[in-house]
Amino acid sequence: MTHVFHRSPKSVLPVAVQGSGAYVTDDSGKRYIDACGGAAVSCIGHGDMRVQEAIQRQMAEISYAHTSFFTSHAAEALADHLCDATPLPLDKVYFVGSGSEAIEAAIKMARQYHLERGEPSRKLVISRHQSYHGNTLGALSVGGNPPRRKPYGPFLLDEPKIEPCFAYRYARDGESAEDYALRAANLLEEKVLELGPQNVVAFLAETVVGATAGAVTAEAGYFRRIREICDRYGILLILDEVMCGAGRTGSFLACEQEGVAPDILTLAKGLGGGYQPIAAVMCTDNVYRTIVEGSGSFVHGHTYSAHPLACAAALAVQQVIRDDDLLANVVARGAQLRDRLEARFGNHPHVGDVRGRGLLQAIELVEHRDDKTPFASQRRIGAQIKREAMTLGLMVYPGAGTIDGVSGDHVLLAPPYGVDSETVDLIVERLGYAVDAAVAG
Repeated sequence: MTHVFHRSPKSVLPVAVQGSGAYVTDDSGKRYIDACGGAAVSCIGHGDMRVQEAIQRQMAEISYAHTSFFTSHAAEALADHLCDATPLPLDKVYFVGSGSEAIEAAIKMARQYHLERGEPSRKLVISRHQSYHGNTLGALSVGGNPPRRKPYGPFLLDEPKIEPCFAYRYARDGESAEDYALRAANLLEEKVLELGPQNVVAFLAETVVGATAGAVTAEAGYFRRIREICDRYGILLILDEVMCGAGRTGSFLACEQEGVAPDILTLAKGLGGGYQPIAAVMCTDNVYRTIVEGSGSFVHGHTYSAHPLACAAALAVQQVIRDDDLLANVVARGAQLRDRLEARFGNHPHVGDVRGRGLLQAIELVEHRDDKTPFASQRRIGAQIKREAMTLGLMVYPGAGTIDGVSGDHVLLAPPYGVDSETVDLIVERLGYAVDAAVAG
């Protein structure tokens, strides 16, 4: 009997009792390689004493200070660190408690920016199908995953959406990567002109799509064209890096590798590494000053915004990434992971695509590789792979509805930034066994 309302109440879950590095141990003593960080959260692994000590030091000073009364050294130091960590002109940071909260804050920030500029007609946020931006009602409104939206449809705003930049599923036969990137990006301009530029607040996109489609990277040039379109029509560009940011792809921000600077950006999972709940919205000085020099304040706030313990933990996590040179390891082990996945699954009859960047990688499962036919959704092949992997002592993050929210399956991998080469090999070996067992069943 449990009094916990679990997210999957019909499932019997093991009890996690200890975490160390890339491993989690349950109450039976079984160890699991955490190859997905839960949901790409545990970026420096489990049990780092430097983070624990930082939390204890902060607790000895002050545990809570409401942001309408005080700032804290922890919040100020974390904001300084984040702005220094990227060469992009993101100069201000607003701290919240989760990725969903960060998306809501980013949208409200973008709306207020236009209000301060005397453009109240701007009210629509364009996003993409098969995107995921969080589970609160506002975040679901801009999200593009039908199963997550369907139960709450009557409560959601009908925000406009365009196709994602997803070459494996949406590029035409014979279409070059360059041509596809341009065509996919130009869908934004078509949508803006259809809606009227004066009605559009922002374009919102995951730099690397995470949970809903499985580590989908845009074709080169896509985001540069998106930036041009946003600038042409006075639309803000919001990039969601809740999953792919804070070093997960090998640079502090994934968009650094796209050569694009957003107006507003969200961070969460890799920010605090799971040691405390925390997320952040970063924005340019232009967005900040437009709001501050207008009404004078951002009309928003949460009780636990910029929580000192959370900020102290996140700062320690980011310092570990810096001090241990973990971004270099993300690049090296990410390349190894990709190579091992290609070697194991590149010709697998039931794996259609291997994709991703850095230590955010995925495989897409198909019933027939030649024509990319997905498994029947009733097979729940991703969930079967997860179960087989857990039996083998491996944690992976499956996804269903990869193609359109209904059809398609993938498995996402997001091991800790400090993962060693032997563990990478073991992850792929166990995943191979799990995939073969699931498709055979």
